[in-house]
This record gives sequence, C-alpha cells and structure tokens, in this order.
Amino acid sequence: MGAFLDMEEGEIIRDFFLVKEREIKQASNGSDYANFLLERNLELVSARLWDITSDQKAQFQRKSVVKIEGTIQSYRGQKQINIQRMRLATDEDQINVSELISRKGVVREELWQDLRIMMEEVQSEVLRSIIKQLFSQRTIRERLTTIPASKTYHHTYYAGLLDHIVHVTQSAFQLLPLYPALNRDVILATCLLHDIGKTQVFTDIVAPDYTTEGELLGHITLGLELIHDAAREAGISIYDAELLALKHCIASQFGDINQGFGSAVSPKTAEAIFFHHIKQMNTRLHGLEMIQERSQEDWTYSPMFKRKMYTYKKGDES
Repeated sequence: MGAFLDMEEGEIIRDFFLVKEREIKQASNGSDYANFLLERNLELVSARLWDITSDQKAQFQRKSVVKIEGTIQSYRGQKQINIQRMRLATDEDQINVSELISRKGVVREELWQDLRIMMEEVQSEVLRSIIKQLFSQRTIRERLTTIPASKTYHHTYYAGLLDHIVHVTQSAFQLLPLYPALNRDVILATCLLHDIGKTQVFTDIVAPDYTTEGELLGHITLGLELIHDAAREAGISIYDAELLALKHCIASQFGDINQGFGSAVSPKTAEAIFFHHIKQMNTRLHGLEMIQERSQEDWTYSPMFKRKMYTYKKGDES
C-alpha cells in the first residue's frame, strides 16, 4: 500500500500532490469549502479545505501542483486529509509533474526502446511501412509515449499507453510459438497500432479529458483513419490483404459486438480472436492489480468488472 493508506488517523501529512478534481461547496454556516481529489504516484487522496477564499479558488484549480499540510481523518469509513495549509508548487520546489502521475518501475525511455526493438520484428514490407509512417510523426510519438491508456480503468498513469502496448506485444511474442498457423506480422502490427487512435482522444497527460473527436468518434475509428492515411502515404492499396487483416483486428479488438464493449465488428479471423484475448487479459489483469494497490479492503467494487473483486488486503492468509 502507498504512504497515505499506511498513515493513521490524526497523523500529519506534508507533501506535493496533483489536483485531479476539485469541487466547491457551501457549508451550513454559509462559507465555501473545497473537496479535492489529489494524486501522487497513483494514490488518489480525498482532501478538504474549509473556508476557501476567492484567491485560493483562483489558485487551486484542477491540474495544478500543490503542497499541502493536513491531518489524516476518517470520514464515512474512508481516510481523507483535512487541509490546514496549502500552496502552489514553485520552480524552487523542482517538482516534475510527470513524476507525480507516474507508476513506480515504469520508465518511459526503457519502454520506448523495447517498442523500437519489437517494431523491427515485423517482416512484412506493407505493415513495416505503415508502422514507420506513423511512429515517425513526432506528435503521435510524443503523445503515445506519455498519455495514459485510459482515464479510469487501466494503465491510468504517465506513459500508461506505452506500457500497455509493450506488455501486449510481449504477450504475443510469448504465445505466438504455440500457434504457428497465425500470421505473426499481422498480430505484431496490431499489438503495436491497436491504440494509435488514443493519441487523438485525450487532451493532455496530466488530467486527461476527451477531445471532441474522441467523444464523437472513439479511438478505434480515429486509429483506423490514421492507418488508412499512413497506408495511402506509403502507396499501399486500400484492398491490400495484410492492411485489411490489420484493420479488422483493430476494429474487433473488444470482442463480439453483441457484448457492447465497443468493437466495430465481431472478430472473424484467427488473428483477431487471438489479439482480442491477449488485449483483454492485459487490460483486465492490470485493472485488477490497480484496484488491489489502492484498496484498503478484502473486497472492492470495480466499475470495470461491475462486481466486487477479491483484493485480499487483510485476512488473505487465513
């Protein structure tokens, strides 16, 4: 468990946090107060600042980095911080925002090197040219290596999307020898490009919201458009068999359409079935891992699974 979860009621906490969410409310005596959701290294911390002033409202906005001093309290069975002092971080504090929203052990530069090596494993000239056309674009490369994979469900941290892509591709490398009939290049290209549309879905890396095109079209459609444009730039026919196989795997990545998870079409090839399951495995196991890290209970409700999950924080040895 993280440092905040380990602290006892009445203890004093002094640390830097990112303001992930903020809500201004009015107390029964007519004064305003603020409820904050703070983040540091994947710990989400509830905090409250009583009698917030107009200047403080203007300063302590969503996405700002703050230093707080407060007391740990229990409210409705959950720990929160009652803030006594709060200020914005300054240049002298030398706080790197990316460090506040990072996960321990996840190193962007190392993951990028892993990804570059795996890109070279694709032998198909058609698929290699599409991959290189996309990853050579600076904007796509910078966003893909910094943004989270999702807002709430899995890999919700700095370079989380890159972490997800690398792990899915590594899973494919491990399992492909067991299924020699599969088209290896189509699967590897799908692993590398299946979430490329997310580079146009999220607004920023600090506290991402959805862009207008992300809300209206979703990352699958946006990804297919990027791949279509890259293929056209590379002079590849839209009817190329490998290109169609790649697009189908991406369009069907969430499984059967009747499940309602977001696929544009149900998986209809062996490669699409294979990819759907390794992506689902990575997403769900990582989502559960994140719940376990944040939970203080044996059982915790998960929006992803839509049920309580066993998080064995105490009593798991019995």
